[in-house]
Amino acid sequence: MTSPDLLPSLRRLVRGLSAIFWGLPSTLLVCVLMAVAEFPRALGSAPPVVTTGLLLFGVFELSRYQPQERAWQGALDRAKLLALVNFGLSPFVYFWSRLPTESYYFQIVIALAVTGLLFLLQLNHVLQRLAALLPDETLREDMRFFTRMNLTLMLLGLVLVGGYHLLAQLDYLPQAVIEALDFGQVARIRFALVVVLVLLPVSVTMSLVWKTRDVVLGSVFGPRS
Repeated sequence: MTSPDLLPSLRRLVRGLSAIFWGLPSTLLVCVLMAVAEFPRALGSAPPVVTTGLLLFGVFELSRYQPQERAWQGALDRAKLLALVNFGLSPFVYFWSRLPTESYYFQIVIALAVTGLLFLLQLNHVLQRLAALLPDETLREDMRFFTRMNLTLMLLGLVLVGGYHLLAQLDYLPQAVIEALDFGQVARIRFALVVVLVLLPVSVTMSLVWKTRDVVLGSVFGPRS
């Protein structure tokens, strides 16, 4: 049985996990569509702001649970910082979609891609810390395995983003390579491909978030029949 004093924090924990579960695919989808399609741009910078704001809200809701646990709260503080940075940079996805040849906007979008990957990485660490606080050994074992797999995939994504960005800054590359790395429509497509590279870690993280949510609900209402 769960203590009545714990129920409000568990409710906010479930709300935060739900917000993160829906915010992850929404943010990924909005950023890709902003890069390659015209119709979401009619809403201006609102779509990426709303989706990254949902992630920020979710992380803040998680922090209401077990505030006395330092390791858990420390992991959440780092996730909050990255979520806040993503929220602040998100309007530039729209700005860059309107002016893809503007290198300043492109640099910020690349920074957003990196901080987005770092947020996803830190979110996996947050989930590990949360699993350690919950009475479910199976969840802890799954969390250890899948977060290690996500770490490998996300580090690969960071290397690809950083390598592409570095090559784009070099002045002595052959002309054919420079043209391939141009900032126009090709840059939009390449950005979308880089985002797709993190699709698997996002989907795995979503499944971990949902399983954690089910464990929390099970601790309150009992196992689902």
